[in-house]
Amino acid sequence: MTRVIKIGGSLEADPHRRRALLAAIADGAHGRCIVVPGGGAFADSVRTAQAQERFGDAEAHRRALDAMSEAAGIFRGIEPRLVQSLEPWAEIASARILIWNPRRLRAGHPDIPETWDVTSDSLALWLAAQVRAECCVLVKSVDAPPGRSAAALAEDGLVDAAFPRFAARFGGVIEIWGPNGRVAVETRATA
Repeated sequence: MTRVIKIGGSLEADPHRRRALLAAIADGAHGRCIVVPGGGAFADSVRTAQAQERFGDAEAHRRALDAMSEAAGIFRGIEPRLVQSLEPWAEIASARILIWNPRRLRAGHPDIPETWDVTSDSLALWLAAQVRAECCVLVKSVDAPPGRSAAALAEDGLVDAAFPRFAARFGGVIEIWGPNGRVAVETRATA
C-alpha cells in the first residue's frame, strides 16, 4: 500500500509531534509513504509579500511551491532517512519513504490551477492520484469533525477551496489526522 501523507505547515507550532511523525514514517510505521510538506511560515510570507507587492496569483502559487520546497529541506534535516524526490511517481517502486519536493511544478501543470484555491492539501491529493496511492492523509494541527464531506471541510476552511474537486478525482481513502484522532473524509458527497 502506498500512502501520501501531507504534514501541514501548522505543525511548526508542535515540533515534537512533527518530529515524532517524521521518525515514525522513516521507521516504516505507515508503510510505503510519500511525504508532502505544507508551506507553513514560508507560505505565510508569500501571502504577506503578495499583499504588499501586489503580484498575481500565478506568481504567488510558484512562490508557495518554493515554500513547500523549503519545508521539504527542513523535513529532511529533521529526519535524514527521508529521501527527497522531484518525481516520486518515477521513484516510488524503488524507495519505501520519499519526501516530495514540488519544485518542478513551478513550470505549471494543466491539472493544477495557479491560485490560492490550491494549497498543499489539494497538491497532496493530486500527487496521490499520480502515484495511484490507496490513501491520502492530511496531518493537521486541529481535529476534523467526523462525517464531513470534502466540500463541507472546504467551506469550514479546514482544507483549500479546490480540495473537493481533487478529492472527487482521487478515488482512494482520505483521512485527516488531528492531534486527538483520525477522521475519514466523506467523498461521495463531493462535487
